Amino acid sequence: MSEWFVEKLNMAQHLKTQILVEKKIHSEKTQYQEIGIFDTVGFGRMLTLDEVIMCTEKDEHSYHEMIAHVPMFSHKNPKNVLVVGGGDGGTVRELVRHNILDKVDLCEIDEKVIEASKKFLPTMSNQFSNPKVNIVIEDGFKWVKNHKNHYDVIIVDSSDPVGPAEILFKEEFIKYCYESLKEDGILVNQAEHLILFTDIIKEILSFGKKYFPIYLYYNTLVPTYPGGCIGFTFFSKKYTPFENTTQRWNSENFENWNLKYYTKQIHKASFVLPKEIIQELELPEVSLQ
Repeated sequence: MSEWFVEKLNMAQHLKTQILVEKKIHSEKTQYQEIGIFDTVGFGRMLTLDEVIMCTEKDEHSYHEMIAHVPMFSHKNPKNVLVVGGGDGGTVRELVRHNILDKVDLCEIDEKVIEASKKFLPTMSNQFSNPKVNIVIEDGFKWVKNHKNHYDVIIVDSSDPVGPAEILFKEEFIKYCYESLKEDGILVNQAEHLILFTDIIKEILSFGKKYFPIYLYYNTLVPTYPGGCIGFTFFSKKYTPFENTTQRWNSENFENWNLKYYTKQIHKASFVLPKEIIQELELPEVSLQ
């Protein structure tokens, strides 16, 4: 018999997401969190951590394609990439599409998430065995602290700023990411819903502005997240999100990748925000010309 899964997210007491599920097929308490895997009605298989929705097969592409391809196509020569978190494998799956990529380090604190994803989420985790992928079971905070001037792109594919991921939303972590990037590096962080959690975004941006000359926010549609969308902070030492795209798109011939969400138009449009949000977050105006 189907029943409703109601998300437990302390950050959003005033708004809850619920999804009709057919059955729970995996439950595991790890050192860090509780992992749940569900078969849902309409959204395919779903991963939860501490009873908070991480991804579903139905809409994960709009998240993973945008967190991966926006920074990758914005950078002129992204050879060496770090993913912090991302234990479901979706971000890695998208990154290895880029022929220019030499190596991606996946730094996940909880190896049990990777194991569960390999077993129950094969459409997301199917590139973990790719020779370009190096899986590291480590605290991402410690990893970036110990790898100076190492990466072209860092992607923080984290859960929400509660529990084990809370430290990834602190200024010290942003600083270590800055130091871990090369002189033209790009940092993208999962940064919540642009209206529901404006205060959180504003705080992350305030940290990034201290180190990066280019700071922006972009978003994507994910129906199973609170409010139906989620966004990312974009911090760059050198490149805007637009100056290298044409050259990079042409070199990768990405339109043959059969992506489900990301397009040239969406890359640009994702940075267009409501006037009120631009003012509140004190962001520069984005020109699409």
